[in-house]
Amino acid sequence: MNMTSQSLAETKDIAREFVSHLSPRENGATVVALIGDLGAGKTAFSQAVGEALGVRDPIQSPTFLIEKIYEIENAPWQHLIHIDAYRLEDERELKLLGWETIAARRENLILVEWADKIPGLLPPDAIRVRMTGIDETTRTIDFA
Repeated sequence: MNMTSQSLAETKDIAREFVSHLSPRENGATVVALIGDLGAGKTAFSQAVGEALGVRDPIQSPTFLIEKIYEIENAPWQHLIHIDAYRLEDERELKLLGWETIAARRENLILVEWADKIPGLLPPDAIRVRMTGIDETTRTIDFA
């Protein structure tokens, strides 16, 4: 599915609608691979997903932390795990942070920004969201 957003508000609406249709996977975490250039809207999308799930803490891109875990109440998952793979040199670094453990847990929803940097770690059923900036406010968002 391909959508076009004309504003930050529309991108957030698309993200909220997207997460409303997700459900936990039978085996392992639900992984959403966010792919796109700098400024394409990956963090805004992640923030809207968090807001829709009732995350109370501000969601910022964990570029320097790599990973941030948020507790979720009254949602299909117990944790929203937000990962920014931008600074990773290779997939091994994410493995050292416990990727295999968090990816194996059904109660986790994992959003991975810059997921194209860790293709070998993404499960086959990861949902890929490719975001492309067209101009200052317009984005295309492709779901696969």
